Amino acid sequence: MKEYYEIKKQICEVGLRLWQLGFVAANDGNITVKVDADVFLTTPTGVSKSFLTPEMIIAVNSEGKVLDDVTKYKPSSELPMHIRCYREREDIRAVIHAHPPVATGFAIAHIPLDSYTMPEAIIFLGSVPIAKYGTPSTNEIPDAVAEHLPLHDTMLLENHGALTVGVDLMTAYYRMETLEHFAKITLTARQLGGEIELSDKQIADCLQLREKFNVPGKHPGYKKYTSQT
Repeated sequence: MKEYYEIKKQICEVGLRLWQLGFVAANDGNITVKVDADVFLTTPTGVSKSFLTPEMIIAVNSEGKVLDDVTKYKPSSELPMHIRCYREREDIRAVIHAHPPVATGFAIAHIPLDSYTMPEAIIFLGSVPIAKYGTPSTNEIPDAVAEHLPLHDTMLLENHGALTVGVDLMTAYYRMETLEHFAKITLTARQLGGEIELSDKQIADCLQLREKFNVPGKHPGYKKYTSQT
């Protein structure tokens, strides 16, 4: 499908960046982009994100059926988790799953990144919950992720990794970068004696900046710290 070629190239570029940053290893991780009402572009299973080419990116529908008859590649077994995100929220147009090491360490330790300590994380992520563990390639993971999607664009996957969503691919990617950066800073702060959260007013001011910057997506802090719901 030639009309999707530029998006396929962008998926490959994001995949390479994830690999270069050490957010994925071997064949880890998966990326999808919604390009039409029932057409999604997805990374293939069994291919390192460092070796992706546009020809490897697969078009599928919401049932996981491959729409390109000539491709030899198969979609990731984690595709149902991505499709569930799109079904839950119409604003989601891209989903990334990766294993950023420090953030995944929090997921394995069952420690959510839910402290409001850093303006950039407050503005662009909000608190980051942990979706309960699910057996890979089952509906347990999609169900666990769906529980948090009404208020969150970024979450940890218990004993697994991380998931980010966005109105476009770069938004989802930047959230993954911000998540790992925030996890590193939080870990350092705890090694130094513990993080100190901002005041309610300071948090509310950050949320006002989020509005000023027109940051798309969901945020769990609005109900508590502003008059918005």
